[in-house]
Amino acid sequence: MTALSYRDTGTGAPLVFLHGNPTSSYLWRNVTPHLPGRRLAPDLIGMGGSERPDIEYTFDDHARYLDAWFDALDLEDVVLIGHDWGGALAADWASRHPARVRALAFTEAILKPMTWEEFPPAGADLFREIKTPGVGEKLIQGFLEGLPPEYRTTHEVPLLRWARSLPLGGEPAAVVARITKFDAWLAATPEIPKLLMTFEPGHDTMLTPPMIDWCEKTFASLEVAHHPLPAGHHTPEDQPAAIARTLASWLSRQSGTTG
Repeated sequence: MTALSYRDTGTGAPLVFLHGNPTSSYLWRNVTPHLPGRRLAPDLIGMGGSERPDIEYTFDDHARYLDAWFDALDLEDVVLIGHDWGGALAADWASRHPARVRALAFTEAILKPMTWEEFPPAGADLFREIKTPGVGEKLIQGFLEGLPPEYRTTHEVPLLRWARSLPLGGEPAAVVARITKFDAWLAATPEIPKLLMTFEPGHDTMLTPPMIDWCEKTFASLEVAHHPLPAGHHTPEDQPAAIARTLASWLSRQSGTTG
């Protein structure tokens, strides 16, 4: 069995909810109860209640552990819902297992390699510091201490690695290559319904209007559901009811996704 802990409720066609940095499956607690089907939400390796092996916690590592988790549970005909790095991992897994995917939904997800100029200025300054050896370690330690208690179970190594993996200015090259590859798949699969849920931007919003526009123009069969409600980067925390309503409506239009 895999080393990932996970939440598993309901029966029927599987809906898999993937979190990002610095959260855990707890992020989805106010979304999943309002949806039909079997709802599964794993904790990424080294995060939440999952084990903390002595690994580098690269994107490849997280993808490998997720692959084993999907296979151990024999999940097929999956709808994936991803936030932050969970969105990138969802798209990556789907692009490599297209026969097992029914649909994809994203909110505030990492879906595009960015230039430093594309990233919000305040965020760019912060991530330049995080990516600086010796500086990033101290920032992440302080950040972890300031997290809500429910998220402090996250190991600081994956938290720092995720932050340093943000695809800015062509680096890290391995992450940029992986995102570029699944972007090509998202653009070439009109048979796979896709949903992007957006909100009125807050101070830490990652998906800016130009990036949303890029996604809409690039990804095949993408529906953008914009909500005139305020939300920061952690949209499932800020607007869970709106996300649940939008997902429920969207799923009802996807034949057979509700089980």
